[in-house]
Amino acid sequence: MARPREFDPDSVVDAAMDVFWVSGYTATSTNDLCEGTGLARSSLYNTYKSKRDLYEEALRRYGRRTRTEQAELLARDGPVREVVRGFLLRAVDTQLGDPARRGCLALNAAVELGGADAAVAELTRDDFDTIVATMRALIERGQATGELSPGDALAKARLVHAALTGIHVVGRVAEDRARLTDIVDALVDSL
Repeated sequence: MARPREFDPDSVVDAAMDVFWVSGYTATSTNDLCEGTGLARSSLYNTYKSKRDLYEEALRRYGRRTRTEQAELLARDGPVREVVRGFLLRAVDTQLGDPARRGCLALNAAVELGGADAAVAELTRDDFDTIVATMRALIERGQATGELSPGDALAKARLVHAALTGIHVVGRVAEDRARLTDIVDALVDSL
């Protein structure tokens, strides 16, 4: 008779996500995952089959988190410019407040493996598309009220996502907050 699990699988995926987020997929060893999750190698592999399966599950978990955050963002009231500005400034503060300067897990995965790995590319595209869809809906809302100038809302939403990506990349080496808030201000003023 099999022993019941003595750990919470959701907590294990969250812990593994943090390990991958800091080190990336390739540089993360099984020992790193065991240490980060607190599981023995046998428990890890009995539950997740491989490092790869656990990585994909971590990316799916990150994507679910993104969808939840984006739904909350879309539900916010107030001027659209300020909602978008707040979203981007939270990314600035998160990036600069993280001692490891991890950036965005989906972006990291896309850079590391996305060009050579169809499953990772799909998972990261889904994450990116969620953000773009939210920004598009916000921009269309702002255009409908006259707050934002008319134009291609999808292209503008992709521009917001590009600025977010830039914040995560530049934020890894930025020495001051102004370098990142300039990106935010210029982007939001252009909407």
